[in-house]
Amino acid sequence: MILREQMREREEAMLSPLACKSSQSRGRARAEEECAIRAPFQRDTDRIVYSKAFRRLKHKTQVFLQPEGDHYRTRMTHTLEVSRIARAMARALFLNEDLTEAIALGHDLGHTPFGHAGERLLNEVMPGGFAHYEQSVRVVERLEKGGEGLNLTWEVRDGILCHTKGPPAATLEGQLVRLADHIAYINHDIEDALRGGIIYPIDIPLEISRILGFTHSARIDALVTDAVQASRGQREIKQSPQVGEAMLALKDFMFASVYTNPMAKGEEGKAQDMLRRLFEHFCEYPDELPPDFQTIRQEEGTERAVCDYIAGMTDPFAMETFKDIFIPKGWTVL
Repeated sequence: MILREQMREREEAMLSPLACKSSQSRGRARAEEECAIRAPFQRDTDRIVYSKAFRRLKHKTQVFLQPEGDHYRTRMTHTLEVSRIARAMARALFLNEDLTEAIALGHDLGHTPFGHAGERLLNEVMPGGFAHYEQSVRVVERLEKGGEGLNLTWEVRDGILCHTKGPPAATLEGQLVRLADHIAYINHDIEDALRGGIIYPIDIPLEISRILGFTHSARIDALVTDAVQASRGQREIKQSPQVGEAMLALKDFMFASVYTNPMAKGEEGKAQDMLRRLFEHFCEYPDELPPDFQTIRQEEGTERAVCDYIAGMTDPFAMETFKDIFIPKGWTVL
């Protein structure tokens, strides 16, 4: 009790009046006894890091499908970079770093295999659609721990849900993670595209580089510094008009040059065809779903269970499952 009170007193003394403090949390869906030494948002971070869904991120595509080489980003490394950018901004703005980190580490837990190509496919075949940010919330509320979920605080779940689009998160920490996610993926995707020979430094429009910088670190520093300066003392996380417009222009450049580039994305159609066939197969033969998904099938329907199963797959596991089901095996004489 004494340690908990000391932590709360420290938050009150050190954090901005605009920060979301532990004492202000709306709590968890299921009441729990508080930890003696960890604040609620810190416990949420630990639960996310120890989850199975978090471990699977290391084998899920960020942008490039199964790239050859150890230095390309995966969904895991993307998540870690978002976390570091978000925490740096939170510290500079005297916001709650524990809440920020928990949202950042959990924001992509529901992402599909093969990146946004997999997300688009599941959105097409799943009745009612599919969005990875909604699936991330479903992971922490329903799918982890054998169906019990992680029982995270309301603020963390809200930040995860709002990290991509739609209304902003209820907390500044959640809003901050949304911007950090954009800063991280645009810049590391540039670095990966340069490494892969998809684009070259001279391709990046000069008017953008003059504002944001000519290197990976310079761009991140410019975007983070600008956001901190523009957001200080404000009730929203924002950028200055000049830097915000430059970031939008950089995003447009990436969509035109990388995200729709046949050289970088040419295999996505094959990945989508594979996931489509897996979805159709398990809908036709739902008894083949693992035991964990049979309860979901009974309570929420076959398509929901199949969608959850496929969304949770890693890239290699999806390919291996497809191979086991659809590729003939050689006959061996014993």
